[in-house]
Amino acid sequence: MKQGLVKPHHVLPESGWISYYLMKESLSTAYLLLLQQLSEVERIVFILREVFSYEYEEIASIVDKSSVNCRKIFQRARKSMLEKPKQSKLSTEKMASYVEKFVSSLQCGDAEGMLEVLKTDAILKADGGGKVTTAINPIYSADRIIRLFFGIAQRLTEEYTVDFKMVNGIPGVIVTINNKVTYVLSFVFEDEKISNIYMMVNPEKLMHLNVKI
Repeated sequence: MKQGLVKPHHVLPESGWISYYLMKESLSTAYLLLLQQLSEVERIVFILREVFSYEYEEIASIVDKSSVNCRKIFQRARKSMLEKPKQSKLSTEKMASYVEKFVSSLQCGDAEGMLEVLKTDAILKADGGGKVTTAINPIYSADRIIRLFFGIAQRLTEEYTVDFKMVNGIPGVIVTINNKVTYVLSFVFEDEKISNIYMMVNPEKLMHLNVKI
């Protein structure tokens, strides 16, 4: 087992320790987006093998598949994870300035300002976990992403605060409503613009942040 990682005694559904690990560890947003593209079984097999060094026989008993099948699932998942997107050469300060411009433009209702920092083919993925109403399918194109955020902003009638924090090692945004973390936004940058946005609104996956607060 890899040093520093405690092997779980039992496995919960994805809303349990695996999801907690994904949000708690310092994983890049690009890496998280790749994980989200795997099926639930692929994700479980990949994390158990890659992160916690489970034997295939152990994994097989957890996901109710043969050890041979689990080995094939891991190999397929690992191949997908190796297809990493291009890393941005932007400095942390520059990325932070783009995130701040994106948010300030949103708060001012300035669509043009948001377009300045978004790639035209940007993609947004949201995770509500079936607990919160949000976009189920990925949102493609800057225009549609902007419309989505304008809609969300119009519904924010309660007192809220916006904090610019490092999220998964990259400048991101944490939105708190009535002293409860409600939205966490993380970003991927490409060609000096925002190419992907990952919006976490699943309260179960945000629970540890509220505990810290």
